[in-house]
Amino acid sequence: MNVVPGYLPRSRRSVERGRFKFTCVSRLWLHRRVLGLKPPAIGIALFSVVLVALGGCAGTPIAAERAARDGVTQLGDLLRPARATPALPALQPASPLETYLRYAVLNHPAVEGAYYEWRAAVEDITPARSQADPQFTFEADISDMLMTFMPGLMVDYMTPGKRAAMGREAAAVSDVAYRHYVTTVLRTAAALRKAWIELAFIEEVVGLREAALGEITQSLALSGADYSTGFGMATLEIQVRSVNSAEHVRTELGALQDRRAAARTRFKSALGISPTDADPAWPATGLTASTLPSEKKLWQLARTANPEIATMQAMVDMTVAGVEVAQKTRTPDFGLGGMADFKADPLMVRPTGTVTLPIWRDKIAATIAAAEARHDAAIARLDAEQLHVAAELARMFYMVRESDRTIAYIETTALPNLERVLASAVAGLQTGMSRAAEIPATRLMALDMELERLGALRQREDAVTDISLMIADVAPAGAPLIGRDGGQNKVTNIK
Repeated sequence: MNVVPGYLPRSRRSVERGRFKFTCVSRLWLHRRVLGLKPPAIGIALFSVVLVALGGCAGTPIAAERAARDGVTQLGDLLRPARATPALPALQPASPLETYLRYAVLNHPAVEGAYYEWRAAVEDITPARSQADPQFTFEADISDMLMTFMPGLMVDYMTPGKRAAMGREAAAVSDVAYRHYVTTVLRTAAALRKAWIELAFIEEVVGLREAALGEITQSLALSGADYSTGFGMATLEIQVRSVNSAEHVRTELGALQDRRAAARTRFKSALGISPTDADPAWPATGLTASTLPSEKKLWQLARTANPEIATMQAMVDMTVAGVEVAQKTRTPDFGLGGMADFKADPLMVRPTGTVTLPIWRDKIAATIAAAEARHDAAIARLDAEQLHVAAELARMFYMVRESDRTIAYIETTALPNLERVLASAVAGLQTGMSRAAEIPATRLMALDMELERLGALRQREDAVTDISLMIADVAPAGAPLIGRDGGQNKVTNIK
């Protein structure tokens, strides 16, 4: 390579949006006899080689990106293997609630949608930490004829620190998306559990009201016999009241049938099954009281594992990464490239370089201040969510304790007393001291107390479901989650 002495290169300086472009030109002699090719052919060959080489480039993933990809791949193999619905558990009437919960979280489209949103956020990390695409440039001088023909290649270069910061910000965004996915899984499980509670409650209420209708019918028959024979204290008013009660219970049973149909549709939707699809096996298990940890333990779990708090914490981390990116706006960016004049003989190569000048201090300061304000807002939202969780948890505690007191009163006081009254009525009937109609009337009172106990139990189980959702303990075993991590209740400060 020889530089022609005395050659004065053409120079150009341009200003475009605060960017100065410095161009230096050197003429390179390439002896034609090297490959036996003319300069245009040599230039085209070299340019083609460069384009082919650039087509196989790949960046280096950051640690957060590798971890995120491992997580999204792991859950993808469980939730949507080969982008298809996985093998779902078989549902039987005697299947436990855990089986129905696992079916729901694996089949519901809301979970699938949240997963793909998270996956998209993970894929966004790669463009964020990568360099910009190279640019093909072209320049020509034309007078009466084509004087110069100069294609070239330009690459904008960003410092590794800035690219890494942008990658960490994108990784933090993907973590927020994962927290939204976890919340969706938990809410799907909670919705299925509440639908299951509603269905079990309706089935037991129907049984109690049918038994009540039988007792009312028996009482009406006995009081009618007493009234027609003139025996006892039966009156027309008592018979009319019994008839009205029987019709009222029949109306309730009709409403319960409609409520059962609505509850079954809700149950199918919670399972991720369309109303037009075949019905699943309806659960046949009854409603029972669930156990809860101590309130002290629940408070600890709510502070450390609550999904909403974990989401807010992830948003705080995202704003911290955003502040780091904003602070990198002080760093200039660079561009490197070159052009080759295929018309020149010998071949002329023009190296080109650009650099951005971050001179607008007010713009930089405003960018950083906006990022810091978003960080402060995220911390405030985290604090507000912690207060909201504390208030909701206290309200759920009250509902559980209230239901427990009602259930304890009915089971330990009201029902045993009614059993004694019933035994006394049976004994009095044998001695002629009581009427036969008193026996079904007492049984009807006991059935009404059972109904009240069942309502209190339903209220308690709904509150327990809300508490389980607040402590991230509502998902079944084998749910598509990365462990049981509910996030850490900590505030990240800007360094």
